[in-house]
Amino acid sequence: MSGASGDIGSEIDRLVERLRPNAKSLIVTLFGDAISPHGGAVWLGSLVDLVAPFGLNERVVRTSVFRLSKEGWLASTHVGRRSSYGLTDTGRRRFEAADRVIYAGPRKPWGERWTIVFTGTLDGEARDTLKTELLWQGFGPLQPGVMLHPDPDEVSLKRTLAAAGLGDGAVVMRGSGEGWMTPAGLQGVAARAWDLDALASVYGQFLADFEPFSAQAAALSPREAFRLRILLLHAWRRAVLRDPLLPEELLPAPWPGAAARRLVGDLYRAVEGAAEAHLAEAMVAPDGPFTAPAPSYYDRFGGLGR
Repeated sequence: MSGASGDIGSEIDRLVERLRPNAKSLIVTLFGDAISPHGGAVWLGSLVDLVAPFGLNERVVRTSVFRLSKEGWLASTHVGRRSSYGLTDTGRRRFEAADRVIYAGPRKPWGERWTIVFTGTLDGEARDTLKTELLWQGFGPLQPGVMLHPDPDEVSLKRTLAAAGLGDGAVVMRGSGEGWMTPAGLQGVAARAWDLDALASVYGQFLADFEPFSAQAAALSPREAFRLRILLLHAWRRAVLRDPLLPEELLPAPWPGAAARRLVGDLYRAVEGAAEAHLAEAMVAPDGPFTAPAPSYYDRFGGLGR
């Protein structure tokens, strides 16, 4: 990749063309990564300006935010002829659960314990709803009616059960595997419950797409830094939110997810400051001038070093 800023911009243009981000999904990324830390609401016109560098026009944005509102992510507020969009309580909870995965720092050692949820104790729609939510949280189907995870987000699991009114109906157990299980046996369990080959391919493509930007990311202009940051998080979110985040002991080696996590943290830190400068110029919130992000923002990827 050439050192010229224009050449880097052209490389980002080609990345946009290759990724072809879905409008609704890209707006979810934008709200989660950039708008949420700054109050969680933005004027519609400002949102249109923010996504324009990704090839999305006003009509597409209006359609997308309407659909996100219908799905419970966003709520609109009208002031005269102007409209703003902000996160609903449901949307905020979804983002908080996702953020704990997306922006996580280094993994903690595994305690060799498993959490098992028996969905077969439920009937019909309740069973299907719980299974869908558990898949979203990284649980794997070991066999019909049995979902497991070696290290789930306990807060998200409890909230899911409570929100669905299943606190007394679902059977949840936690325990350790027998010490005589071999590494090959443990990896065999993981291979049955999760499609690790497909996930490794996703991470491999992520590395191929974003490693070329490593050397010059810190020198990008604010606009290009913002574009790269949103594309980076968009691609990372699509990869990591389908990753059950299994312990190293359960994964084939070498595992590309580890390299991808290092890359996303390093690139994010390199472009974050300049991208924030672009946001300060381009984002207009209904509550007034652009404000400093929430303190938790600086904890992303183990610390942004500010």
